[in-house]
Amino acid sequence: MTRTRRVVVLDYGSGNVHSAAKALEHAGAEVTVTADRTAALEADGLLVPGVGAFKAVMDQLHAVRGGKIIDRRLAGGRPVLGICVGMQVLFERGVERGVDTEGLGEWPGTVTELPAPVLPHMGWNTVEAGEGSSLFAGIEDERFYFVHSFAAQEWLLDVEPPFPAPTLTWAEHGGRFLAAVENGPLTATQFHPEKSAEAGIRLLTNWIGTLG
Repeated sequence: MTRTRRVVVLDYGSGNVHSAAKALEHAGAEVTVTADRTAALEADGLLVPGVGAFKAVMDQLHAVRGGKIIDRRLAGGRPVLGICVGMQVLFERGVERGVDTEGLGEWPGTVTELPAPVLPHMGWNTVEAGEGSSLFAGIEDERFYFVHSFAAQEWLLDVEPPFPAPTLTWAEHGGRFLAAVENGPLTATQFHPEKSAEAGIRLLTNWIGTLG
């Protein structure tokens, strides 16, 4: 009998924590919504949600020492999943309406505004899943729900063997941008799995299935 995986949704003031928690429960996880450091470090998986402006999310994360929790988990090979702005803040910087903010720096690169005539990019969109993706296994052709005006539009991390190359998933709105990244224990999606109906639940189920 498989063990139920324990996932903490990091509760640092972001608006979509409870919808993310419900989606994870539907996907089969045992979920706790908390900013408690010990619980966040000991869980099988940590989900970092994010809604709003890059700088506001970084300020809120700093207030609960979220960056240190994420660093500590990754140093031990413990899985972390970032969603929407929770993905964006994993990069070095975010430039949003003239405000240049330092991110968590887990990945090199800067999050910038999409070069699209209509923003925000809101609604359902297809993705180009990376080859061999665990996250999109069985749902490569599904549509996912996006709400954002900013994204990482290039991938700059150069990974050398023996480390495996990250799996990159792309989408388009005015130009190509990263829709998801699978990089060892660190995974992130620009779209909202918790708003993506059955496809989103299946994606979260896939992620939960990778947790040790």
